[in-house]
Amino acid sequence: MKELEKNYNPAEIEGKIYQKWLDKKYFHAEPNPDKKPFTIVMPPPNITGQLHMGHALDNTMQDILIRYKRMQGYEALWQPGTDHAAIATEVKVIESLKKQGIDKEDLGRDGFLEKCWDWRKEYGGRIINQLHKMGSSADWDRERFTMDEGCSEAVQEVFIRLYEKGYIYKGSRIINWCPVCQTSISDAEVEHVDQDGFFWHINYPVAGEEGSFVEIATTRPETLLGDTAVAVNPEDERYTNLVGKMLELPLTGRTIPVIADSYVDKEFGTGCVKITPAHDPNDFEVGKRHNLPELTIMNDDATINLPGSRYDGMERYEARKAIVEDLKKLGLLVKVVPHTHAVGTHDRCKTTVEPMVKQQWFVRMEEMAKPAIEALKTGKLKFVPERFDKTYLHWLESIRDWCISRQLWWGHRIPAYYCDECGEIVVSKERPEKCPKCGCTHLTQDEDTLDTWFSSALWPFSTLGWPNETEDLKYFYPTDVLVTGYDIIFFWVIRMVFSGIEQTGELPFHTVLIHGLIRDSEGRKMSKSLGNGIDPLEVIDKYGADALRMTLITGNAPGNDMRFYWERVEASRNFANKVWNASRFMMMNIEKAPDSQAELSDLTMADKWILSKANTLAREVTDNLDKYELGIALQKVYDFIWEEFCDWYIEMVKPRLWNEEDTTKAAAIWTLKTVLINSLKLLHPYMPFLTEEIFCNLQDEEESIMVSAWPEYKEEWNFAEEEHAVETIKEAVRGIRNVRTSMNVPPSKKAKVYVVSENSEILDIFEHSRVFFAMLGYASEIVLKKDKEGIGEDAVSAVIHQAVIYMPFAELVDIEKEKERLKKEEERLSKELARVKGMLSNEKFVSKAPAAKLEEEKAKLEKYTQMMDQVKERIAQLGE
Repeated sequence: MKELEKNYNPAEIEGKIYQKWLDKKYFHAEPNPDKKPFTIVMPPPNITGQLHMGHALDNTMQDILIRYKRMQGYEALWQPGTDHAAIATEVKVIESLKKQGIDKEDLGRDGFLEKCWDWRKEYGGRIINQLHKMGSSADWDRERFTMDEGCSEAVQEVFIRLYEKGYIYKGSRIINWCPVCQTSISDAEVEHVDQDGFFWHINYPVAGEEGSFVEIATTRPETLLGDTAVAVNPEDERYTNLVGKMLELPLTGRTIPVIADSYVDKEFGTGCVKITPAHDPNDFEVGKRHNLPELTIMNDDATINLPGSRYDGMERYEARKAIVEDLKKLGLLVKVVPHTHAVGTHDRCKTTVEPMVKQQWFVRMEEMAKPAIEALKTGKLKFVPERFDKTYLHWLESIRDWCISRQLWWGHRIPAYYCDECGEIVVSKERPEKCPKCGCTHLTQDEDTLDTWFSSALWPFSTLGWPNETEDLKYFYPTDVLVTGYDIIFFWVIRMVFSGIEQTGELPFHTVLIHGLIRDSEGRKMSKSLGNGIDPLEVIDKYGADALRMTLITGNAPGNDMRFYWERVEASRNFANKVWNASRFMMMNIEKAPDSQAELSDLTMADKWILSKANTLAREVTDNLDKYELGIALQKVYDFIWEEFCDWYIEMVKPRLWNEEDTTKAAAIWTLKTVLINSLKLLHPYMPFLTEEIFCNLQDEEESIMVSAWPEYKEEWNFAEEEHAVETIKEAVRGIRNVRTSMNVPPSKKAKVYVVSENSEILDIFEHSRVFFAMLGYASEIVLKKDKEGIGEDAVSAVIHQAVIYMPFAELVDIEKEKERLKKEEERLSKELARVKGMLSNEKFVSKAPAAKLEEEKAKLEKYTQMMDQVKERIAQLGE
């Protein structure tokens, strides 16, 4: 056994311990027929990313589960990796090139991709190295990348399978277009942000009926140029006579029909809705139902595309101003009403998204959504907490076809080839030698790449070797738990579920553990714009990884947001110090008495009490972790170590450790060591570095706490009677301490303590606990009695269940000195009361003083009056 350093210094031990774990391959998992598998896949962080508090929480929760299962004897695999993050990485690389005066187009596709791979080499491992500092015990030997050879093969295989099944198609549909990133994006990547805007009310003249108009209201007047109809509700009697008539579309010289469609809400706006099928997803569906033309009136950069029009080439918001001005001149602008509404923005660059009809690749979602819905409804898939079932189902039940093509160079290129002669599309892993339709040998690959989430959706099985039937895939798949934030359910979770079922026939995991966001101390979301983000590495440098991990899990409930306070990190660090110091104290005493073997029959009441408590704790913590109640489990371990073990048991056994003649010393040391080791094991998933350092110095039988066995409940360690007995002693000690505190009696002042009870069992408890009860209760002598006879009338008391504790007043307090002290306090309070009353009776002060100052003085008057009453009462008691 080695001696621990005097002070716990995480900076000195964490790096050394982590390297030891890596060298020993403790994180590595292999198919093992003698063990049950337990698998978690790490949500792959972007290669553009840097560790933030969300990553820290997400990975801490995964690490807790994987360490727990590893100690339980499972072959535990935590599969790590990174994501190529197509849009984010391409934007970063373009920005980097611009600073060097290089244009993406000048490099060409191959040259640009080389730069992207260089970026990946330079920055791809940054966040992984940062996760090492967190103590993440992922199997880094298996680290994957969404564009590595294996994952790329899986992506091509899935694309081809879905295409051949008719689930992937190329078509002209409404998509979300980012004018800045110049690419389509999925619905999941559109963030709806409330913005202040307007409703522009515009009159559309009825063709052939002078002075007759239809009033519509729109938040986007510029899209008027692409209108192909105005719709009304078929049940709206106000407009029945209008259906079928033609309207003159202002500023265009075109006429458009009035159509009836139940999509229109009669109560909203004017009840007449302009229909622009090429620039609104709902209008697109209306247009399909009524065979309306789709007029795309914008270029990819969101400038107006209307040759011959004065608006042609104008930026969309510039065109908006011009159109509104022209409508005003024509007398067709009825009114402008302020209106706050949710505007779709690209979650990456925050640009307002422009819905457009474009030729893109899509995945048909209707059929694949059905088994994903069924999995939840039958209970095969569970969300923790259950309330996120609704988010999952709502998204799936209203899902649209998924636009999977992106106008980017970085990513998985779509494996589709076009015949230069006849236009035939051939989907294939390799470039075809000739067109199967016309025999032409000139085929060109599609320029687009796949949505990043297309490859991420395959992560649970592509990382294990799919589409090949590998041993890893057979053993570790399906995985067990997915840990992720609620903000990514529809981005990723849903796509993994339907992809897993479709490609492997099985769910990719049985449980989705959802966590909330980490907010700042004011409850605000951490962001660059607010400047309120906190770097986890800064916290680690200052307090250590264990303190950060503990802070992130303390009070954490699944699905709930939590606030970050530096004070909590300090409290976590203080707990680490408490555990360290208690361990040092214990180890120094073990050194003095190394032979500390003991039988259960040798244990004292106090030993059995703490052993029984630790035994129950192991059962409860196991139960909590199995239910994913990580915060509750941690709180129980914290309370046990700090209060029961450190504050009570260690204090109870000190007299035995310091008494060379005590025959129960070996039992005390055995109990201390046993309970500490089990406590460290229960704490290990949360604070891996601290527990490893203490464990490896405390014992020599095992080389790491990481691979030691998880504590299990033992019936022979259940000592209910001893638990009841010691809890009775604790109740008495608390009563004594409360009385002494109220009387300002210092701990150094000892007093006789009488325990009075008619219950002989209660007296027996105190009889068998005399030594430590006397020490904890600051007693000079313990007297056990069945009645109060012989105890002076001046004795103060504390009542506990079935007993009363008495202490002679004179032994607690030097009466003359106490009288003297109270007289001085009475004089001080008299002066304070006179001063406050004088101020509050001074009309000049009361009329001019700020309200806060007046309230402060009134509060002082109330406080000093109360204190004076207490002092006078105490003086009267002493006089008696």
